[in-house]
Amino acid sequence: MSIFKKLFGKINKTNDVKQPKDIDIEKLLVSEDLNDSIIELDNFLGELCSYGDDIDKLTEQQKNFYFNQNLEREINNGGFNQFFFNSSGDFAHETVNSLTVVGANKTAEILKQAISQFPDHKVPSDRNDRQEILNQIEDAANDIWENLEQKFFKYEDDLNDLNLEYVSKNRDKF
Repeated sequence: MSIFKKLFGKINKTNDVKQPKDIDIEKLLVSEDLNDSIIELDNFLGELCSYGDDIDKLTEQQKNFYFNQNLEREINNGGFNQFFFNSSGDFAHETVNSLTVVGANKTAEILKQAISQFPDHKVPSDRNDRQEILNQIEDAANDIWENLEQKFFKYEDDLNDLNLEYVSKNRDKF
């Protein structure tokens, strides 16, 4: 028997792939720190779908929550340019829908205006194609996006409450 087997036991290749721990939705929904609950659920879903690379592992309801959190995270960290530049931009059009589904209609409208800076109002889901277009439009688009970011930061839609209410209504899908 090898020294590794003696020290560590039998090597099981299925253990090489880290699976996210299960999440207790009920506990998250009654937590006093709703922001921590949102972060924990977002992290869980991110791990579950390999941060968007395997998005089909999520239910439609999980996708809606995940897309909304991607938008908020990216806007808060670097604005619309960052949202579109990063993998979150792969799902720009789906994010308009996910915002609408949870009732964040004002935020959905802001995102639609940001999307309108792309030719034919279409954001390519292919990251390389999207980044190429970003290089062409960003000088003109950045001024508009900065104004839209200021509207976003007013949080006319309470995204935390809307997203958690949506999770609560669809807890069996999470």
